[in-house]
Amino acid sequence: MHGIPESEVLARVMLTESAVKRLVEPEEVASLVAWMASDHAGMVTGASYAMDGGWSAR
Repeated sequence: MHGIPESEVLARVMLTESAVKRLVEPEEVASLVAWMASDHAGMVTGASYAMDGGWSAR
């Protein structure tokens, strides 16, 4: 669709609007899930957490 090689799609299409120029790692998601399931997040209710490298802050 964009006329670029598949190897360049991540950098030139998917991450162009992101402040952090990489995809989230599974370990980062697991870390957030572990925190949310812990007593440390006991007062967190009804919140959402974007793990998008700043893309939604644009």
